[in-house]
Amino acid sequence: MKAAVNKDYGPAEKVVHIAEVARPEINDEEVLVKVYATSVSTGAWRMVEMNAGGVLQIPARMIFGLFRPRNPIQGGSFSGRVVAVGASVTRFKMGDEVFGVVGAGAHAEYIAIAEDKTIVKKPETLGYGEAAALPFGGLSALVFLRDFAKVQSGQKVLVTGASGGVGVFGVQIAKHLGAEVTALTSTDNVELVRSLGADHIIDYKRVDFTRGKETYDVIFDTAGVSSFREAARVLSPGGLFVPLEFGVPDILRSMRTDPQGRRIVIGVNGDSAADLAVLADLVESGVVRSVIDSIEPLTGIADAYRRVSERHKVGAVVVNVAMPLPVRAAA
Repeated sequence: MKAAVNKDYGPAEKVVHIAEVARPEINDEEVLVKVYATSVSTGAWRMVEMNAGGVLQIPARMIFGLFRPRNPIQGGSFSGRVVAVGASVTRFKMGDEVFGVVGAGAHAEYIAIAEDKTIVKKPETLGYGEAAALPFGGLSALVFLRDFAKVQSGQKVLVTGASGGVGVFGVQIAKHLGAEVTALTSTDNVELVRSLGADHIIDYKRVDFTRGKETYDVIFDTAGVSSFREAARVLSPGGLFVPLEFGVPDILRSMRTDPQGRRIVIGVNGDSAADLAVLADLVESGVVRSVIDSIEPLTGIADAYRRVSERHKVGAVVVNVAMPLPVRAAA
């Protein structure tokens, strides 16, 4: 089968190549999925370049490969069709349309995944590209807002990077949880985030939100544009700063609360089939939709990585591995 392979760390255009590799074999508890679409997430980009940031670079290399990747095929989110099932599998059958998340390996024509991992049936109303765009940002936004921030109806929530891969879902899910949502985005994306349900919009190119008069119960920083010190200026008493990206100083700061009860909340979401099923239900009910920045062929995956590395994508960058026509190229 064909796969995007990187045996060294570095810029994708130099280290990622399309190669023929062995198709994975499945055991009794696994299914084999023919991948129709995948996506290039910020996480995959960081793994290809080994750009974990600061002191996290050392543990990242210890986990994923000191000098070169232990797993040379990146990619987490996928959508496709089940083409083989293990003898003990009961949740899926041949021909099922599915989507989900694996630790790595989705940038390939086939993947093997255990039936009890993060894989669910794809709603019929959800295209393969939209399904591949959903798990990374959708699961992060759901867990960070619902579980870490515990957003309640009536709270004021600010989402930074509101047009990014996580931010687009952050706006929609915060709204679904009953919050009054303010979206921080650029001029070009104002109408997009408004269509996603934002009650208020701040153009970061014109306004520094940390110097404004409005205060928020939760600031969900999906883009690493602020710090707790800056965000605290506009946090309500007892307010929470919830960064998607964080370093050691943030971890240490999360262990204490300031005199007004404001604090930083640190977490890493686990990807679960139960949460993915929640997202699928929200899609079917029209509460949440995917936003696709662009679609690249598998042979052009280096261009997908480049787009992600620019940190200005709108929604998700999808890779068309073998999507049946028609292919929807926009949200």
